[in-house]
Amino acid sequence: MKGSAKIAVFTNVCLGMLLLVVGLVCFLPQGVSTAGKLSDRVYYEGNRDSKYVSLMFNVYWGTEYLPSILDTLDEYQVKATFFVGGSWADGNTETLRTLVARGHEIGNHGYFHKDQDKLSYEKNVEEIKICGELVQKLTEAEPKLFAPPSGAYSENTVNAAASLGYKVIMWSKDTIDWRDRDQSLIYRRATQEIAGGDLVLMHPTAETASALPSILHYYREQGLEQVPVSTNISGIEKA
Repeated sequence: MKGSAKIAVFTNVCLGMLLLVVGLVCFLPQGVSTAGKLSDRVYYEGNRDSKYVSLMFNVYWGTEYLPSILDTLDEYQVKATFFVGGSWADGNTETLRTLVARGHEIGNHGYFHKDQDKLSYEKNVEEIKICGELVQKLTEAEPKLFAPPSGAYSENTVNAAASLGYKVIMWSKDTIDWRDRDQSLIYRRATQEIAGGDLVLMHPTAETASALPSILHYYREQGLEQVPVSTNISGIEKA
């Protein structure tokens, strides 16, 4: 009987520990178990087996530098992706139409440049939807890529974008040109250890416009092809 009692105690202890573990798992915050999966649903790079690189310009300001940037892209016969803010597009219709007319890809950057990670699912939908519908109304181009302002996103953001048919785009290289108005620094950040599949983040600044010819020349020398983001990520499936 003593042996049986010991076995019963041991069994009860094991069962109690099992119930404790199950309880802890059940009550963990949802973000703990989904964080990895969430990042797997976002594009931080394109096709690493290719020779593609993509320049992506986030546009809420800097309209005066876009003509120079467009002329350089034309000179090198390449197309880029411009993620436009809805409030910018609303006040710069002709410039937006010029981007489309010259064959560049238009992406969605939200309407008011809000931190999307702080918004509810419904507000994420609103920010993305209003911007996309405005761009389509003004240009007939239908954006399918969404770049969260400031790179801030949450599960609500990713789910909202997916519900509207968008892919969420981040970057693999950031020139930080909005902060560091230094042409040589922008060039270095856009070219250092550049490789196929890189997504290079930029903004329309005077220094970026000045650095762009040298950047595109370097890409060409390295045998890399500057393409829109959608071409770079083509064939990559996300959960």
